[in-house]
Amino acid sequence: MPTTREAILATLHARLQTLAALALRDEVLPERIPAAGLIILRDGQPGEPEVTLSPLRYHYQHRAELEVVVQAATGRATAFDTLIAAIGTALDADRTLGGLCDWIEAEAPASVDLPVEGAAALKAAVITVILHYTTTGPLA
Repeated sequence: MPTTREAILATLHARLQTLAALALRDEVLPERIPAAGLIILRDGQPGEPEVTLSPLRYHYQHRAELEVVVQAATGRATAFDTLIAAIGTALDADRTLGGLCDWIEAEAPASVDLPVEGAAALKAAVITVILHYTTTGPLA
């Protein structure tokens, strides 16, 4: 049986796979970016939990990251905005990931344009996704 953390991250990854963009988890950036864009889920850090003692529970605000990349010669900003909006809609659809999380929320992306020699430029951003959840132990 997977840990709470793994179950949440696997469910988040499955949710992202329903989008038109290719959704990977903890993979290296591929040489080619699909036309619909690319999302790479990074597991991130659970951080220091708040602890309650009776009953013993660990309350995390886990910070996972989504690396979002689009590549296009024209319409790059529109394609990027469309992908970001689709991610937002997917997260808004169920903020508890089927009851696994107390709450999930994304921070606003800060995008950058990256030139690529001999190819269309990339537009990319890292979106921090905060996963609020509770476990019975730090390894549970």
